Amino acid sequence: MKKSAVVEGLILFGCLFLAGCPGNRPAEIPMEKGSVEPGTTVTRGEKTFKLLGTPLVVGESLPATGLVDAMTLETVDLSRLKGDVLLLSIVPSIDTKVCEAQTHYLGEEGDKLPASVKRLVISRDTPFAQKRFAEEAGLTDIRYLSDYKEGAFGRQTGLLIDDLMLLARAVIIVDAEGKVRYLQVVPDIAHLPDMEAAFARVSELTLER
Repeated sequence: MKKSAVVEGLILFGCLFLAGCPGNRPAEIPMEKGSVEPGTTVTRGEKTFKLLGTPLVVGESLPATGLVDAMTLETVDLSRLKGDVLLLSIVPSIDTKVCEAQTHYLGEEGDKLPASVKRLVISRDTPFAQKRFAEEAGLTDIRYLSDYKEGAFGRQTGLLIDDLMLLARAVIIVDAEGKVRYLQVVPDIAHLPDMEAAFARVSELTLER
């Protein structure tokens, strides 16, 4: 085989490899710019689900609730994590294609955000499933919190999906004083949130400090 043909083959292989990288959003997963209110409804395909609990309100404080840190198994109350901007990525289950794509985006593209921004993934997966995912995906520089016990976080934010008992797909930004400053609840849980819009809002908040 001629040298030029070998080089062309390597280039083609590299392009195919990069295209299949899990950090890239698969083209078949739609991205939503819209949002629904917590405590209302979300859909999955043609089926509609009610969101249970007390609706989270932009401008108010994040409610006190106990989540479990996947790496330490310690209880974490997000309402006490003040002093830094929090970017919360809420997913139904870490072991699904859309949730995986959302978490890869948070972990890989989110590296460009200011160091003062704390990135967290919240789901009802067990802490052990979250830890396994983090290690296998090489995304251990973001924090994973589990709402597996009673779904208390979901109920206190209006993001617990009735029947499925999973968390709705959402992005929440909390400022350094513990106030909710941004919220997107994805209308169809099979779609991705607008992570770039969230990143832009986070960057604005860090400049305000």
